[in-house]
Amino acid sequence: MVLREKPDVVLMDLSMPNLDGVEATARIAARLPECKVLVLTSFSDQRRITEAFAAGANGYLLKHTEPDQIVAAIRSIHIGESPLDPKAASVMLNARRLHTVADDLSSRQLEVLGFVREGMPNRIIADKLGITERTVKAHLTRIFTHIGVSDRTQAAVWATRNLTSTS
Repeated sequence: MVLREKPDVVLMDLSMPNLDGVEATARIAARLPECKVLVLTSFSDQRRITEAFAAGANGYLLKHTEPDQIVAAIRSIHIGESPLDPKAASVMLNARRLHTVADDLSSRQLEVLGFVREGMPNRIIADKLGITERTVKAHLTRIFTHIGVSDRTQAAVWATRNLTSTS
């Protein structure tokens, strides 16, 4: 229908029965680059927001948005702006902040933090990495300072929430 009608703006849900909204957005962006896509969905998780924009979405609103705000967003997207729901913006900013913190850890610090996440004591971490316990403790001190925690339990919780299983 979009290819036939060639609208200026498409209001897209991410959850549709026959075609995923992200895939539909990607198809529209590829075939009708002049058509703007405004996502209107109930999903506010970082993965879906990122996928929608990567597919070519020009804006992202949540379904709790008031009708007059949706109309304003359609108008703003039509003139080249990119409306973003405040909650979605917050999710993306928090994800970016956490990603940056983890990116600033060295590969060795990430290894140590991964072992802490698994509940390993310093002695075993040292043996696995071929370093001394004192070096493990030095890494942990720097890690704690960098991620803003005060003990290994908090570090393990932080790692579980913010690092992928391969980090």
